[in-house]
Amino acid sequence: MPAAPQFKSEFLRNFAERGAYYDCSGPEELDALFQKERVTAYIGFDCTADSLHVGSLVQLMTLRRLQQAGHKPILLMGGGTTKAGDPSGKDEARQLLSNEQIEANKQSILSGIRHLLKFGDGPSDAILVDNAEWLDKLEWIAFLRDVGRHFSVNRMLTMESVKLRLDREQPLSFLEFNYSIMQAYDFVELYKRYGCRLQSSGSDQWGNVVSGIDLGHRLANVQLYGLTTPLITTASGAKMGKTAAGAVWLNAARVTPYDYWQFWRNTEDRDVGRFLRLFTDLLLAEIGRLEALQGAELNEAKKTLATEATAILHGRANADAAAETARRAFEEGATAAGLPTIVAMLPEGVLNLAVAAGLASSNSEARKLIANGGLKLNDVVVSDPKLAVAVSALNADGVLKLSAGKKKHVLVKPA
Repeated sequence: MPAAPQFKSEFLRNFAERGAYYDCSGPEELDALFQKERVTAYIGFDCTADSLHVGSLVQLMTLRRLQQAGHKPILLMGGGTTKAGDPSGKDEARQLLSNEQIEANKQSILSGIRHLLKFGDGPSDAILVDNAEWLDKLEWIAFLRDVGRHFSVNRMLTMESVKLRLDREQPLSFLEFNYSIMQAYDFVELYKRYGCRLQSSGSDQWGNVVSGIDLGHRLANVQLYGLTTPLITTASGAKMGKTAAGAVWLNAARVTPYDYWQFWRNTEDRDVGRFLRLFTDLLLAEIGRLEALQGAELNEAKKTLATEATAILHGRANADAAAETARRAFEEGATAAGLPTIVAMLPEGVLNLAVAAGLASSNSEARKLIANGGLKLNDVVVSDPKLAVAVSALNADGVLKLSAGKKKHVLVKPA
């Protein structure tokens, strides 16, 4: 990762100090731009699922930091580009979605993230835009003549997203091949409509960002800029936001505030300071104090990370409730009402219950958990993988408490 320049502008300096900076185009010119005017910048998200996941959080926090520094963020939803499909990081074409599916996904995504920004008509209020507004109206021949002629197929074949697919001898459709042209056109269109001068993205999108900068020169004779963030992995090398139970989604309907809190609580020791800088609004001085804690005291820093990160996404009340539920469950050994809950017909095999509760991905994984003494029923270690859990096992609250290790707990209510 390139070393961050010594920025003078408030936004870029803070951005780099928090570890969010990977690279940018024209660093000195971009820094000067941030010092002399309110910069309008955008980040785009396609609507391929009904929720974004933690892997998108660095970008969302970038928009948040922009607004906190007095600049104007544009949240661009890819209602148009989703119809083509971004080939980045994929071995095969994405499933084509209907217009209705794309719109439903867009609305669901927005319900989970729009509160991270302040939208409105003020100078630094965020703008919500859908690129279907212009991409759906393009005439193909005119687009090829006016825009397509500025793109070299030779260069496009060297772009990482394309090259990887071809090197693996995986099919790349002509539709996907056009994705980078569409993204570049988005940048120019946002400049024309809103005066947008900056696109931010993950470092894997650099080729598409540069294409937009070049197209800005050719079509509008304007200097546009790109700013990228690093692809986040954990200290042990795992991809950020991937767990044994699957992706950590941002919508509460997919991952409850409690489970989201737990995800951050389980952060590796070496990642605590880094994640506090990236994913919370705490002051850097306070983060420095927290990451300096040692031994068992570092758990307090992890709890702070969990609560602050959850508060940004799900609100302070939900974050505090999740922290209290965790405290009761872990420190008091209580059956806390705020724990994730499933409903099951009893009697039921303990292996099936563990899988249904998300504590294991399969019966064989549940057997291994039991063999290692890691599965508990009502705080008692389960030793028999053939155990049939009956109604008689319900505790005084009329539920079962299934636990995997010390940190994962799920309540089971009888159907």
